[in-house]
Amino acid sequence: MATPPDSPIEEVVFELEPTRAPKHRPVALEDLCRQTKFTRQEIRVMYRGFKQECPDGVVQEDAFKDIYAKFFPHGNSSLYAHYVFKAFDVNCNGAITFRDLLVTLSTLLRGSIYEKLRWTFKLYDVNGDGCITRSELAEIVVAIHELMGRRASQQMEDDRKCREQVDRVFRKLDLNQDGVITIEEFIESCLKDEIITQSMSMFDTSL
Repeated sequence: MATPPDSPIEEVVFELEPTRAPKHRPVALEDLCRQTKFTRQEIRVMYRGFKQECPDGVVQEDAFKDIYAKFFPHGNSSLYAHYVFKAFDVNCNGAITFRDLLVTLSTLLRGSIYEKLRWTFKLYDVNGDGCITRSELAEIVVAIHELMGRRASQQMEDDRKCREQVDRVFRKLDLNQDGVITIEEFIESCLKDEIITQSMSMFDTSL
């Protein structure tokens, strides 16, 4: 049934196709309900806010970094925001659409612990080859240190701490000690860690 002309809420939303050229196509609200764990009303509310902040219908990486910088004004959030942006960019086309945002938020807010761990693994698997190396983990750890505000005088000390953190993580997660962490090793190890599972459960919420 067509939406009445005076209806305040459209039954379709729009996103960019996974191409560089901006070409909009309608996405049925029912499809978004099936693809996520949000209700029709929740999606409508989030879409209004998204369109208000992003009238073009997409979030580019520079804008995403600007948003992160507002939350972490005392550090350099650019590097960490880059990795998070990549994890949100479902279509890997350099822009976050409303659907990308909705799918990721559904995972982080309503997904199972297993689904949340898979997303976290994707964040740490920088090159997307299915495993986490020491260098990839080190990149994320450095990005987090910069995010929290590392001073130049702290660089040598922080570098030492980063190496120690990477070593600790690999001792814990690299179960077969082959120098890389697979998705299976990551999930198995994290599920055995009560602190990690509790922190994942804290994301469970209803909007």
